[in-house]
Formats: sequence, structure tokens, C-alpha cells
Amino acid sequence: MHERGLDRDGTIAREGALDRVPAAFVPVVDAARAHITETFGRTRLHSAYLYGSIPRGTATPGVSDLDLQLALHGEPTEADLADARTIETVLDRAFPQIDGVGILLTSTRVLLSDVERHDGGFFIACLCTPLLGPDLAEQLPRYRPTALLARETNGDLARVLPRWRARAAAATTDADRRALSRLVGRRIVRTGFTLIMPRWGGWTSDLHRSAELFGRYYPDRVEQMRAAVSTGRAPSPDLAVLGMLIDDLGPWLAAEYAAVHGEKVPRP
Repeated sequence: MHERGLDRDGTIAREGALDRVPAAFVPVVDAARAHITETFGRTRLHSAYLYGSIPRGTATPGVSDLDLQLALHGEPTEADLADARTIETVLDRAFPQIDGVGILLTSTRVLLSDVERHDGGFFIACLCTPLLGPDLAEQLPRYRPTALLARETNGDLARVLPRWRARAAAATTDADRRALSRLVGRRIVRTGFTLIMPRWGGWTSDLHRSAELFGRYYPDRVEQMRAAVSTGRAPSPDLAVLGMLIDDLGPWLAAEYAAVHGEKVPRP
């Protein structure tokens, strides 16, 4: 793989693989596979995928979470969501080496749709590692680090900020604020990276590297972006940090993103 996360043809390389899963997390992945198979079977499940630090081989025991994407034959139902939440709870309680489990549910129709081609489709083809079933990436194009990809992946930050503010105002515990700060920190860093991605000409999911690459183009904001990295990796209940991300760096980033790449078209 190219140092910029590209294959030889200049397209973005798939970043994870099952043989990169650290030894400490192999039992977790095996258990996830078994629970998903037993719960969803072939009637509901088309395919399942890992994403995040575990398939990238960078996970830290006791710190990293387990991230899963399930592609369903039909649109997700309340029963599907309830079953996914049960699997999350069972796995999180069984394995101390993970700090939480998140399962996304999406239909194959949506993931392969034209409107999701450079968002959900890109996510499956480049950021997800096949775990079960036929790989949807075989039905998707190869992706390049273009302005179109930047706009469609993170061009909706302006619409997300009001929801974050409302959630921050409603948070009553440190746990609530930590969960929000982790979400906000990671999303801000990824948006900062995709802002400069076409100019840099590559792909990375590493938060620290994303912030440093961002700083090459926006040195006046790099310290704030480094703070976003710290918050994303070690969530803090500090309202001052959360306020800086939501009310200062976030609005600036949303405006700069719209000016450089345009805004993502709202989904139906």
C-alpha cells in the first residue's frame, strides 16, 4: 500500500483486514461473528463487516471499542434494532478488552444506492472489513480522494452542530458528556482531514495523523484540532473543551468546508 493509503492505481486502498486483528481481540471478533449468525441468520443478514481500529490492527485492549456494520436484505425494523442492541450488550459485558460495542444496521438497497455511492458505499468499500456473507464492495466502484468524496462524506457538519448543542444542553452526567465529547472529537477530526484530503491526495483514518496533516494547511487551527484528537481518544466531561469544539472550531470548519467543497445534499 502507498504511504498515502492508496493502491498502485491511485485509488483508496481498503484499510483493514481480518489478519490485522490484534490477538487480544480475536476472541471478540469470533464471538461477534457467532452472535450475528445465530441472531440474524441468512433470512435477514446479507453481510457483516468490521470497521475501526480493530481491523486496522491499532486497537488498544481496555480502550478500543468494537464497531460493526450489518447489511440487511430489507430495511431495518424495530426488531432488528432490538436484536442488535442485545448483541452489543452481550459482547460488551463478556469482553473487558473492549470499551463498548456499536452496530450499524443498513439495507443493501441503501448502501448500493446512487445517493450513497460516495458515502455509505465508500464506507463499505474502503473502511469496512468483510466478516460474514458476500462483500458488497464487489458491486461498488474504486474511490479516489476527490472533492466529491469529501463533500459526500463530511459535507453536512453545519446540520449536525445544532443537534450536538442540544445534546450538550441536555446532558446531566459526566458519562453523558464523555460520550458526546468522544463523538464530537472524532467527527471534527475526520471532517478536518477530509477538508484537506483532495489537496494532500490520500486517505488515513488515524486521528493523530489526520490532525497533523490538517495543520499543514490550517496552522492557526491545529492546536484546536489536536484537542479534538485528545477528546476523541480520551473523552472528557469538560464543558469548556466541548464548547470550543461545538461553538468555535465546529462552525468555522463547517463554513470553510462549504466554501471549499460545497454542502452535502440532504438525504430524503
